[in-house]
Amino acid sequence: MAKYKQECIFGIRAVLEALQQGKEIDKVMLKKGIRGELFQQLFNLVRENNIPFQYVPEEVFKPFADRNHQGVLAEVSPVPYQELSEVLDSSVAEGKTLFVLILDRVTDVRNFGAIVRSAECAGVTAVVIPNKNSAKISSDALKTSAGALYHMPVCRVQNLKKVVRELKFQRGVKVYAASEKAGKFYTEVDMKQPLAIIMGSEDKGIDEELLNIVTECVKIPQKGQIESLNVSAAAAVMMFEVVRQREGL
Repeated sequence: MAKYKQECIFGIRAVLEALQQGKEIDKVMLKKGIRGELFQQLFNLVRENNIPFQYVPEEVFKPFADRNHQGVLAEVSPVPYQELSEVLDSSVAEGKTLFVLILDRVTDVRNFGAIVRSAECAGVTAVVIPNKNSAKISSDALKTSAGALYHMPVCRVQNLKKVVRELKFQRGVKVYAASEKAGKFYTEVDMKQPLAIIMGSEDKGIDEELLNIVTECVKIPQKGQIESLNVSAAAAVMMFEVVRQREGL
């Protein structure tokens, strides 16, 4: 049970009903070999809603033997994800300058929580994460965020490249990627205008296809021997440079 700290829903009918009622489902676990008409209806709905799912061996369900799980378990997000376009439109309508933070392949929930905490303090409009290969809103993330996840819009999207293109070409947002391979320091670009910052994982960095469509790559100067900052620390440095420039400090 310790593995599942989030609220869970068990059983084909229960999960199907939750989806039909618009419940925020984080991920669906499916027992390998599961079949049936009702299951197919559930599976189709999971696919239609772009909900991450995973086929797992029967052993995963052993801790839940007392539940009528039927080989289906859904993890429910404790905080609902929001629609990016709605968040952006609302912010623009309020006269605010857009400030979006995009996390590419940041999978550690504690880093994610710490980043959201900094983002909330820095006045970020929205934090954007991909459907797959990303940390989710969990109890650990909530704890590390010191409650910031209750206040910061987190938008989960199917395709980060599509989002970057829309921000750049349709909304006129400058998109900066943090990369140690960049030729320009983060303090050398204008962050007073509408912008988005992309942070990548510490081991894999930012996807090359994303790097090819950003406005510019920037780096944080470093003097030590290790290769890079922790991603949450690097994200905080980048975000508060936006605050510094916009406040005229």
